[in-house]
Amino acid sequence: MDFFEQSLERHRELKGKIEIRSRMRLETLEDLSIAYTPGVARPCERIAENPAEAWDLTWKGRTVAVVSDGSAVLGLGDIGPEASLPVMEGKAALFREFAGVDAVPVVLNAHDPQEIISIVRAISPTFGGINLEDISAPRCFEIEDGLQDIGIPVLHDDQHGTAIVLLAALINASRALNTSLAHLNIVLNGAGAAGLAIANLLTCQDQAEQCIPVGSLRVCDSKGIIWPGRPGNNPQKETIARLTNPDGDQGDLRDALRGANAFIGVSKGNLLNADDIRLMEPESIVLAMANPTPEILPDEAVRGGAAIVGTGRSDFPNQVNNVLAFPGLFRGALESRAKRFTTGMKFAAIQAICEGVEEPTTHRILPSPFNRSLAVSVANAVAESARRAKVCHESTKDTE
Repeated sequence: MDFFEQSLERHRELKGKIEIRSRMRLETLEDLSIAYTPGVARPCERIAENPAEAWDLTWKGRTVAVVSDGSAVLGLGDIGPEASLPVMEGKAALFREFAGVDAVPVVLNAHDPQEIISIVRAISPTFGGINLEDISAPRCFEIEDGLQDIGIPVLHDDQHGTAIVLLAALINASRALNTSLAHLNIVLNGAGAAGLAIANLLTCQDQAEQCIPVGSLRVCDSKGIIWPGRPGNNPQKETIARLTNPDGDQGDLRDALRGANAFIGVSKGNLLNADDIRLMEPESIVLAMANPTPEILPDEAVRGGAAIVGTGRSDFPNQVNNVLAFPGLFRGALESRAKRFTTGMKFAAIQAICEGVEEPTTHRILPSPFNRSLAVSVANAVAESARRAKVCHESTKDTE
């Protein structure tokens, strides 16, 4: 089946994937008077008196903006805002289908980080959350950081959604092999947005009391192992280098793989073969996330001795897919009226995803993307974490 051609035909037939419908009945003059003029004046007056009323009187409390400049679309690169719109529409469709969250694609003809920050700030009153999507590194770090004070949660899903699902996969893979996380020596290849977010959670970057304790972590990019003071390190890579490689070990990816227990790939396809996996410890974990072609195909990894293999693709076992995280993550943030995402909220999502599989096996370390109860479980865990952290707006109902 040629999914590419079928997708093109379906998009042309439907003219996109999403639409807007009225939630109010509009059949009579009375309906019109309630939905629009003159009745709509009263909700406007209430919101003018107290802007927090917008959470209850408009779609703000259930709607997310999916914002992109199209500069880093998965597998396609910098294709521009118009060409990225089908992906953003798809993201919006997944929000609605899996979490009941409305989402609006917003593609920007802008590349300067400060310009994008200004635009998102300007549109933020319309939404209860901002999902940044497919924005290239290192610009994505500056943009996300520059929006943390706008009063609604902002998250670059390519970083954090990927990290959340990947770490859930790593935890359950360890459970399936009856292996302690504290004894894992991990090689992470790829130091872009997703790679650095994974490294941050594995090294307690955000919050020292919450991280995944592993034996060791070596981070590689296209130049090999990242070490402190290496020429060309950006600030994020330099920080990770000091946390993961303080002794300054150098070498290429294959040097890093020697004796490792787990490989995490968020880089590019066809980097490894069975002989490379044989450099690792027996019964290794290989999570090769490059799309559409993983760093190593599952059969090749198993031939090299891997016990568990996951990829980002749905046609192989153990698909590591962001859809397991972002719908519930944002639903929980909206339900709790969180002002921002915390590390604790991310770990709550990781735990909920892990618990979606009672007994992990080598061929099933993550829940199915079509597990309709998962987003609710993730949302409940995230909302509770937000409330405990006291990062939520007070509900207008609480003040009445």
